[in-house]
Amino acid sequence: MLIQASAGFGMLYRLDLTKAAMELLSALIERQEPGGEVNASQAELGARVGLSRNSANTAMALLESRNLVLRPKDRKYRTYYLHPYVASYASQEELEEAIEEAAERIEAGELPEITAPLYETAPPKRQSQPLRAVRAAG
Repeated sequence: MLIQASAGFGMLYRLDLTKAAMELLSALIERQEPGGEVNASQAELGARVGLSRNSANTAMALLESRNLVLRPKDRKYRTYYLHPYVASYASQEELEEAIEEAAERIEAGELPEITAPLYETAPPKRQSQPLRAVRAAG
């Protein structure tokens, strides 16, 4: 049984992910090895949750832009890594070591932080407007 790191999950609501990106993230989490490595093609992951190739590509790009999914520098085909803050581990000790190491690597600039979109101003809140009758032309 894997132990899921939850440091990144507390902020998922702030990441402004699409439904497709959330579904793809679920497929990645389900397929990961201890430590967050996922060996599957984007097409396989997308098909697992019913996404077209284009939708899976767009969703993966969003996950990568938020640093939830990290790619190796050599961009190995079929290899993805979940950020240590959302990856799973084989034991509590491994989880604690990985989180501590990730925090040190982030501070040293070697690992990106999970990023939420930045807005100069907050997005406008939806304001409901009452329906009104419109006269027919004629």
